[in-house]
Parts: sequence; C-alpha cells; structure tokens
Amino acid sequence: MSDTRIAIASSALSAQIDPLGAELWSLKDAQGRDLMTDADPRWWTGHAPLLFPFVGRSRGDIYRFDGRDYPMPQHGFARHHAFALVERSDDRVLFRLDADGETRAAYPFDFRLDMGFALEEATLRMTATVTNRGEADMPFSFGYHPAFAWPLPYGGAAEAHRIVFEQPEPAPIRKVGSEPGLIARESVPSLVEGATLAPTHAMFEGDALIWDDLASRSLTWGVPGRPHLKIDFPDTPWLGLWQKPGAHYLCVEPWAGMADPVGFEGDVWDKPGIMRLEPGDSRSFRMDVSLVDV
Repeated sequence: MSDTRIAIASSALSAQIDPLGAELWSLKDAQGRDLMTDADPRWWTGHAPLLFPFVGRSRGDIYRFDGRDYPMPQHGFARHHAFALVERSDDRVLFRLDADGETRAAYPFDFRLDMGFALEEATLRMTATVTNRGEADMPFSFGYHPAFAWPLPYGGAAEAHRIVFEQPEPAPIRKVGSEPGLIARESVPSLVEGATLAPTHAMFEGDALIWDDLASRSLTWGVPGRPHLKIDFPDTPWLGLWQKPGAHYLCVEPWAGMADPVGFEGDVWDKPGIMRLEPGDSRSFRMDVSLVDV
C-alpha cells in the first residue's frame, strides 16, 4: 500500500482512498474480504476514478467553448490531480481540488471539487460537491466509476451475479458507437428482464452499457440470497456498466452527463447532460455503497 493512502474504518467496513484523484482504492468487509477490483494489469488498473469536469470522451479529445477549442482527456482530468487533505478522522475524510494554472489551460473556470468519504457501520457514503468560484456560468458534468468485485467474496459463480434495479427498466439503452468512446445515436433494446440484469462478459465486448432513460436511483449487486452490495445514487440520472470482458470486476457508474454522441460538432453547452452552475453556486452528488448481509 502506498504510504500516502488514507485509511478509514467502521465496525463493518474499511476503506483506503488515494489522494491522487481522491480515488477509492479499496473497500473491505470486517473479515478483510475485498469488495472491489483486484486491479489485475491484464485488464485495468483503475479502482474508482472520479469523472470531472466531463463524463466520457469529447470528440477528438477536445471541446468547444466560447469559440475556442480546449483539450480534454476522456472522463476529464480530476483523476490525474492530487487532492488536498482537508479533514480526517477515524471514519471519514474530506479531499479538495481547486482550479489552478494547469487546470485553467484545459478548463478556464474557477472550480472547487470537494470529495468526502464517510463510513457509517455497513455503508460507505461518498459525496462530491462542485462549486463555481468564478464570475461566469460554468459547464460541467460529473460521474462515479467504481469497480466492484465480480465475483464478490461470498460464494456463487460469476455467472450467478445479478444487478437488480429498484424499478423495472424496460427503456432502450445506449452503447458506444462507431467513433471510439462516443455514444451511438441509435438505441438498442433493454437487456433488463423486469428489474433484473444477468450480466455476462460477452455483453461488454462492445464497451459500456448505458442507461440514459433510467427510472431507478438504486440497485443491488451480487448473488441472490447471499451477502451483496446495495448501491444508491440519488443525484445522478444516468448509469453506465462496464468491464474489460473476462476481468474480475464490474464498474457500476452513476453519471450526470455522458460522452459526446457520434459526429458531435456543437458547443460544450450542447453536449448531452451538461449542467450549468452559476457563480457562487454548488451542486452535490452522492453515492452510497452498503454491504447487505442476508
């Protein structure tokens, strides 16, 4: 473990967070069993990057604002920046990223991104708060990208794991289109049967599955009848599921925003899911992960 990672704990869970990107690095139960990715480099070494100031890929890795093109890597730059440690106790920690000269070269706005983690018994509460500290309206999106263990360490084959939404999800879904990382303009039929998705590695051979007409703000992940994860995301209207086929994780990604559509040529204000934050205003996005012992 890196000496810089911050550990917090409750009676039921422990977590480690890396200040680089304020990234949740591990989540374990009271017996020390891992609930997140093994980060096998054959597949993907990420754990839970924060997606800011934009979710997904901008076409050509640039976006247009006020008649000018700016560079922007996929999922933004927050995951590549060191956050400052603001507060810390045994069971909670707060990190902060403020705009600086480097960020303004790619994103000319005076933002603040606070990222808080708190363990309350068997629940990890994560809250991201975006603040506009500048004098002009600020376009942005935000998303979570945690990779949970597949299979979870409670028995049952990978093929027995289920995503169960809080409501039926019959609406069509989106997939990545012909331009790498961009969203296909056409939708495809839902893979959810009622409220249940039985994921397979083959489902992700064409990249992520994306719900942009999502009724639910909560779901569960695991084998029915065994301990599982309950994931709540009240502030994010869209959802992505992703893995590298065959890897030992499933990313459950609540989003407020998404990648450019295939062929997109508009201004950043026309980008799907972009939110407008007025000077002095803040907006928060919560994600709770609870271990449910059945």
